[in-house]
Amino acid sequence: MSTAAVSARRSGQVLADLIPSSRVRDVALVTGGAVLTGVAAQIAVPVPGSPVPVTGQTFAALLVGTTLGARRGLLSLALYALVGMAGMPWFAEGGSGTAAPSLGYVFGMLLAVTVVGALARRGADRSVLRTAGTMLLGEALIYAVGVPYLALAADMSLTAAIAAGLTPFLIGDALKAALAMGVLPTAWKLVDKR
Repeated sequence: MSTAAVSARRSGQVLADLIPSSRVRDVALVTGGAVLTGVAAQIAVPVPGSPVPVTGQTFAALLVGTTLGARRGLLSLALYALVGMAGMPWFAEGGSGTAAPSLGYVFGMLLAVTVVGALARRGADRSVLRTAGTMLLGEALIYAVGVPYLALAADMSLTAAIAAGLTPFLIGDALKAALAMGVLPTAWKLVDKR
């Protein structure tokens, strides 16, 4: 069977759909996505002058959304957010609770995973350029919620919140998008060869 025929047969799927379907699978994927995001949040580098560190959290969240799809991705990040707000120290730098000025980024991730998951189901994770666009859109959604929340929570002007909670992260986010541009389309190519 040609690669084009295999790709056409897999349209409407995300990578997680390639695992045989069951409730156990879905629970394991949702829980695994939450744990992956929590572990990735511990990879944190403080940013001078900002209450928000550079973390692997956004990359993990967007990867969860694209690989699990919108519904499972949203459930996974909702589990991550709820357990973290309840006290599990797995937000950035071992944080938890509801008082962190960076909590808005977690809320933004809920929106982002839903959108990137829906786009992935339409094939937006199958080529380098589409994956780049998907990841950048996801990151923009995270900032669209996170930066205004930071401004309110830290009593900053919107300009100061942009300077502290967006500008220092653009290069790192471009690198995360580049990593996703290599990983996701490659994973699909490997699957299509089987």
